[in-house]
Amino acid sequence: MMDAAAPCAERLRRVDGVLATMYGPKPLAPHGDPVGELVHIILTQNTSDANSDRTYAALRAAYPSWEQLALAPPGDIADAIRMGGLADIKAVRIGEALRRTVADFGSISLAALDDMAKTDAFDYLTSLPGVGPKTAACVLLFALGRPVFPVDTHVHRVSNRLGLVDTRSPAATQALLMPAVPDDIVYQLHMNMVTHGRRTCKAGRPACARCLLQPECEWRRGAAQAVAEGDTQYAPPDDVGDD
Repeated sequence: MMDAAAPCAERLRRVDGVLATMYGPKPLAPHGDPVGELVHIILTQNTSDANSDRTYAALRAAYPSWEQLALAPPGDIADAIRMGGLADIKAVRIGEALRRTVADFGSISLAALDDMAKTDAFDYLTSLPGVGPKTAACVLLFALGRPVFPVDTHVHRVSNRLGLVDTRSPAATQALLMPAVPDDIVYQLHMNMVTHGRRTCKAGRPACARCLLQPECEWRRGAAQAVAEGDTQYAPPDDVGDD
């Protein structure tokens, strides 16, 4: 593996422009509920978005206020979120995180994050139980509109295939991209990278033939070179559908 290095802003802007051509512009519209975002993102861990949405709705139906949820026994919370998987672990993490906000800020609120420096807000969130770099970035970006770049498995895969980074984990990718992505494209680039990973640059069968990022793609260039050199065992996926 090459030495870890962050990509330059010029290349990131170029990738962002191509992805915006493919999937459209994505204006940032923060929803203003960092506590809700935190709980929701904890529920997304190790499950699908659709399942986590259903689980979050069930949790809010069972506990309409955050105060009720913070005081609930972990077993009762787990019963409410059982459909989302890892219910016992997530129940403990949610309860502990909510109670920490009371201890730190006097109420169940994360509004104080908006007054902190971006790095301080990120560090505070990652100090909460069960909150990793992606969760912290999602809370800051989606709820408060702070330009912090989250990296999930899709963004990690796309970034490595393009050669933006050379990393082994989403956390390592995020550590490089967070300080590198220009603030004004953080949201759009994240959203369109996720879409690109789901629709085009899939894990097993990437649809390379329809990808406008081919000139930027080191993985694709490596595949072409391998074929040119007679590597018959390398069969890069080319023109596949959306299955």
